[in-house]
Amino acid sequence: MTRLRGFPSLGVSYLAYGEHKTCIMKKVIIIITMLAGFVLHHPASAQTSVSVNIGLQPMWGPVGYSYVEYYYLPAAEVYYWVPGRQFVYWNGFEWVFVSYLPARYHVDLYTTYKVVINEPKPWIRHKVYVVKYKRYKSSPPKQVIIRDSNDPKYNVVKGHTQNKGDDHAVKKQTEKKNVVKSKKEKVVKKKKKGDG
Repeated sequence: MTRLRGFPSLGVSYLAYGEHKTCIMKKVIIIITMLAGFVLHHPASAQTSVSVNIGLQPMWGPVGYSYVEYYYLPAAEVYYWVPGRQFVYWNGFEWVFVSYLPARYHVDLYTTYKVVINEPKPWIRHKVYVVKYKRYKSSPPKQVIIRDSNDPKYNVVKGHTQNKGDDHAVKKQTEKKNVVKSKKEKVVKKKKKGDG
């Protein structure tokens, strides 16, 4: 066996070293091919989640939002937490969550301007919001609210004029029973007239 030049002291020739290098390159190519095949076989599926809470938004909320975490009401400098259905206001010592605002807040929720804020605990940056939205405090632009919207996506909001939920079904069912009852009464009256 003739040795080619290489590393005689290590017993490795160029041929052996070249074969080793080729073997490593084959493995790398196979791994890259497998990875490419895996990536191409499984289409990209970016993890996107779309949250929708239209049904939780109050009738006085502005239209145009599929998801709302908080409303900021510049006129009163308070927040409304949509998922919890609670107002958040500063009582002088801390931020308080309540179902109804105290009497000192004279706010017409249907006409006051609302700013949608989709971030956790917006009161932490309260000073920023007060400055940013101060122009809406005294002379706010008119907002279309959910109650006045004709968009069918808001029909799921409880109390919406287009909501055909349980209340509507019960009303229709009651009307139907009254019609049937009325017809039965007429039949009974005719029978009594015929008997008499």
